[in-house]
Order: sequence, then C-alpha cells, then structure tokens
Amino acid sequence: MNATELLREAGPGLYLVLLAAGCATAGQPSSAVPALDAEYDVVIRNGRVMDPASGTDMIANIGILDDKIAAISSGPLQGRSTLDATGLVVAPGFIDILAGPPRQVEGQGFKIMDGVTTVLGMHGGPVDVPAWYAERGEAGSLTNYGTVIGHGALRTAVGVTDRYAAATDEQIQQMVSLAERGIQQGAIGIGFGLEYVPGASRMETFELFRVAARYNVPCHLHIRFSDPKPPGTNFEALEEVIAAAAISGASAQVVHINSTGGTWTMRQSLGLLEGARMRGIDIMADVYPYEAWSTGLSTTRFDPGFLENFRIDYSDIELVSTGERLTEETFNKYRAEGNVSVIAHAMPKDDIVAALQHPLVMVGSDGVINNGRGHPRGAGTFARVLGRYVRDEGHLSLMDGLRKMTIMPASRLEQAAPMMRNKGRIKVGADADITVFDPNTIIDNATFQNPAQFSTGVRHVLVNGIVVVEDGAIRDGAKPGRPIRRAG
Repeated sequence: MNATELLREAGPGLYLVLLAAGCATAGQPSSAVPALDAEYDVVIRNGRVMDPASGTDMIANIGILDDKIAAISSGPLQGRSTLDATGLVVAPGFIDILAGPPRQVEGQGFKIMDGVTTVLGMHGGPVDVPAWYAERGEAGSLTNYGTVIGHGALRTAVGVTDRYAAATDEQIQQMVSLAERGIQQGAIGIGFGLEYVPGASRMETFELFRVAARYNVPCHLHIRFSDPKPPGTNFEALEEVIAAAAISGASAQVVHINSTGGTWTMRQSLGLLEGARMRGIDIMADVYPYEAWSTGLSTTRFDPGFLENFRIDYSDIELVSTGERLTEETFNKYRAEGNVSVIAHAMPKDDIVAALQHPLVMVGSDGVINNGRGHPRGAGTFARVLGRYVRDEGHLSLMDGLRKMTIMPASRLEQAAPMMRNKGRIKVGADADITVFDPNTIIDNATFQNPAQFSTGVRHVLVNGIVVVEDGAIRDGAKPGRPIRRAG
C-alpha cells in the first residue's frame, strides 16, 4: 500500500488536511498538519470553501489555531467555538487595495460588514510614515491596514505649494530622499494623484518611479487626465505611466480606471494596458462598481472645462453632506468656500462592466464613510460586485469576482510586503482572514442619499483568527487588525 492509499485509509478528514498542506508538508512546519483529535480555537463548519488562488471549491470544515488556518477537512473538526457556514461561501477576507484605512471605528465597521479584512491606502499617503502607523496602532483597528507614501504630500513637504508649479531639480532630489526614508520606514509603495497637481513634471513622476523600482515597491496612480478629448487625453495619461514603468522597471497600478484613464474609452484604454503587459511591463488597474465619482470642489478636477470633459451638467453634481444637487450658482458658491466634498454622476455603466471583466483589473473601493456621510462605495463596494455584477447580472462568475478582491490584490503587493503572501488565500498556514457570506442574499444597501448602511449577507468575518463579525453582527471590543508594512 502506497502513501496515498495509507492516507485514504486513515480517513477523508486527515487525507484532505494533508492534501491542503501540500500532501507532504513541503514548505510547511510539521505543526501545520494537526492530528484528527486536535482541538482548534475556531472551527468554521460545513461551508462552501472557495479559494481563487488554488481553484478550490468544495464543502469542507476549516480549523483555526491562533491566527492561522490549521486544517481544511471534509471530516469533522473539534473547536472551542464553532461558526456554522451551512449554505454559505467561505472565502479569503476581501482586500480593499484602494481606500484610506479609516481611523474611526465607524468607517472600519462599514468595511468589515462589507467582508473586507485588509484596507490599504495606495492612493495618496503621508510623508511621516511611522506616525501614520503609530496612530492606527494605538487606536486599534477591526481590519489590517497599510499605506504608501504620497507624491502630493512629498511636494508639500519640500515646499511645492502651488499645484500648477513643477518641482525644481533640488526639490525633486529632496522628494526622492524623503520617499526612500518613508519606504525604509514601512510604506508599501508610492501613491500619486497627478490630476490634482497638474504642474508636476514628468521628471517628478519618473524619479519617484526609480525609487519604487530600487526598493521593489509599486506605484499607484490617479493618472494625469480623465478625458478622451485633447488637449490631455486618457491615452496620454496612460502613456506617461507605461513609459515610466518601462524605463524604471517599477510596478504600476492605474487606480479607479473607471473614473480616470478609462471613462468613455474603457476598451481602448484597457487595450493599452494589455499591450504593455504583453511586452513585460508590470501594469494593472482597479475599479469600483459605481457610476459616480467623488472629490472636493476646490480641486483641479473642477477647473474650467470640466462640464465638457466629464460630459455632465451642474445638476449631475451633489453635495456629500446633504445630497443637494447643484446649479451653476451653487457650484460657484460652494467652490469658493473651500474643499467641499461632492459626488459627480459621470460614468457609463458599460465602462464599469468592461473593467470588471478584464483580467488585469481588480476591485478597490476608493471610499470611506465618516460621520455617516460619504460615497456609498465606502460601505458597499464588495457586496455590490458579488450581489449585482456577479449574481444578478452575471457579468462575472463567483470565483472570478472573488479573485478580483482576494488573490489579485494580495499578489500585487507580495514583493513589497511579504506578509501579503499569507493573505487572500484559503490554505493551511495562511492567515485566518476569512469572510463567510450568503451568495444568495449578499448585496449593498448604501445609497448616495444614505450611504451609512451595512451590506446584507456577510455572516461571519475573522481577522487574524479573531471573530470580528458573528451571525451578521460586529462583536464588541475586537480590534485584531495588524499593520501591513514593507519588510525590512
């Protein structure tokens, strides 16, 4: 009788535990293969385990010890506590690759109830990286959290306060030094908002790409233009990113391609990314599943010509704070008052579908709920993808939808932050970041008028082995989130 037959004789439970561990513990410590009578901290029982990284889709039980997945078994497992997942999907915890990790428990709650276990601020970011991590560490977090160092913040730090001005050569070198320091202190990339600082030179972008390449971290960019009409088109903006990545060797990510770089030209823009990728350039993108974007009225996005650029009228813009739709008069009034947050209904749904279906595009929200207000993407992005775009409209399979919110973002950041190699996966030895949801009922409830509403259908959520959501409710006092930092 060979080894495989012996394992089968021992019973299907042990056989699948060993199979999940690699069948011969290669790369796994012996403790990763527990005995059949082991008692786990938590057992998730009888769920449909779906792991896009391996293609696993089976009914199984999961045993968790400390902060790790310790067993995946078709046979029964014993646990000090048990979560019933009968009829539910057990998936890796969702990774939001595009949101400023909320400081407030309120914002974290909307993320966790949307199935998100890791929130990464890859768009913008601080200069004082240690202070950013310390602030969140002291307050505690429901989710894991991480940040890039921000190009806009770097410009301010070296004295470039005019957003229409380019940095001098001396200032660029100061930015390079600060960026290197921030990455050495744990930042997991460099984030750009080029449309918000139109004076930034291409040399600024390129020199920071070179820093990213030296330290093996990615560049995530809100790119320079959001318009298919010249001067300054989607294609020119994408070409800037592709060229910087090609010359420097850095990884690049076009953030929220539905609102920058792909609006009205999505299929052609995705074709540019495809062509670059086929020629060895490491470039990808992300998208959120809403037909409206959000920003501040005082930003350059609302410089003269914006109505034509975005193909909207004043009535397509609403205040985040009240939902009031604007007129030319109220637009000018609020813009003069300062950085009033607004939502602009300005994107065709076909573009969003095309982006979601593309193999180079993953899901990211670009949103957070604060004081009950915000864009609904801050509360419902992931449930909306799974409920509307996967189940109801059939634009993606369930496995593909999960892939775009688990293993794709995790893999994107593995080189910069090796701890991401243990996230976005259901396997023995992986971090026990797990989302259990009902595929028949999962849906977003957040609206533009009332964004502070939890999604429906997320039943249980674990972060680093700790149950944060149980039976659809957030557990009081649990703050197991950990920092995601660049190694070394």
